[in-house]
Amino acid sequence: IAPKYMVRFLSVDGVTEATPLHHMVMPALPEESILDMFLGNCPGSIGEVSALALLAGGAYLVCRKVISVRIPLAYLGTVAVLTLIFPMGNPSIQWMLCQIFGGGLMLGAIFMATDYVTSPLTTKGQIVYGIGCGALTVLIRYFGGYNEGVSYAILIMNCCVVLLDRIGRPTKFGAPAKKRKEAVQK
Repeated sequence: IAPKYMVRFLSVDGVTEATPLHHMVMPALPEESILDMFLGNCPGSIGEVSALALLAGGAYLVCRKVISVRIPLAYLGTVAVLTLIFPMGNPSIQWMLCQIFGGGLMLGAIFMATDYVTSPLTTKGQIVYGIGCGALTVLIRYFGGYNEGVSYAILIMNCCVVLLDRIGRPTKFGAPAKKRKEAVQK
């Protein structure tokens, strides 16, 4: 059974879809406009369709210093660059904006990938984590059977957090130079 049947259902009343990403798997641009996807006037799961509301919630969390902008910016920036470079035969800017605003990318980048327990602690590790999540999301969306990919990309990168925490590990404060080198090598 193809994975597409998990997100598309046929009923007597009509067809319901998970998100506008359904059209982009073909690959074709969705029927909804970019403005509708940004404002949330499109089909999708509750809490993931309005990019404007998600950005406002993310800005609130950044202002309150609950999260940092490193992971979301690296994540969204990687998806933006990769989908701009590889538009799959569509207009580049429009394809990129549809990829960013359609689906759960904003929700995943702002709220799921920045989870304290599963995201790296170091600055460089957070940037590499965000880039990895973005690259895996695009790979899964382009070559996978599912049209989303955000949750799987985050889960795969969560497995790498132990290694990413070693990137840019801070040295112990007040330690002599010899012990600082030993601490970094461990």
